[in-house]
Amino acid sequence: MAAVVLIALTLAVLYWLPVRRWFGRWGATATDRTRVMAGDAAVVDPTYAATLAITIDAPPEHIWPWLVQMGYQRGGLYSYDWLDRLFGYLDRPSADAILPPFQQLAVGDEIPIGRGQGFPVTAIEPYRALVLSGTGDGVAWLWEFGLYPLDARRTRLVSRNRVRVRWSVGSWLFMRLIEPAAFLRTRRMLLGLKQRAEALAAAQADRSSQAA
Repeated sequence: MAAVVLIALTLAVLYWLPVRRWFGRWGATATDRTRVMAGDAAVVDPTYAATLAITIDAPPEHIWPWLVQMGYQRGGLYSYDWLDRLFGYLDRPSADAILPPFQQLAVGDEIPIGRGQGFPVTAIEPYRALVLSGTGDGVAWLWEFGLYPLDARRTRLVSRNRVRVRWSVGSWLFMRLIEPAAFLRTRRMLLGLKQRAEALAAAQADRSSQAA
C-alpha cells in the first residue's frame, strides 16, 4: 500500500511541476511569456493562464488569413479535425485554402464553434492581433493571438489563454481536466497554422519566381 501511495505522489508531483509547466508554456520564450498582448486586460488575476508560441517561416500576411477564417462552417480550427467533428465543434475538415467569403472580421463579430455560442471578437488589429473574450456564469475568459515579425520572412505566432473562475473544489477539478485537453488542441492548431502559412508563402514565392 505504501508503494502505491508513493508512486501516486511521484506521478502527481511530476504532473504538477514539469508536465503542467510544459502545458502552459510550450514553445514560448521568456519574451513571449512576459510580453504585453492586446487583450491581456480582459482577464486580470487569472486562475488559469497559458502562453504557447511557434515560429512560422512566413510573414504575417500569410498567417492572418487563416486566423480570420476560423470557425464552424468556415475555415475550421486546424487542430484534430476528427476530434472537433466528434464533439460537434466542426462539421467538415479544416480548410487548406484561403476562403475569400470569410476574410472580413471585426469587433462585435462572433467566430462560431459548433451550433452553440461562439467566440466574440473583442479586439482586432489586422496582421497583428486577434482577441476573443467573454464573461458569463462566474467565468471570465480570454483567447488571443499575436503576430510578431522576427524578420522579413519569419514570424512568432503567440496564443495566450486566460481564465478566471470563482474558486470551488468543482471548478478546481474542472480546470485541471481542461488543461491537458486545451494544451493538446492548441498546440496542434499552432502546428496546423504553421503548415498552412508556410505552404502559402512557398506557393507565392514560386509564382513570383515564375513571373520573373
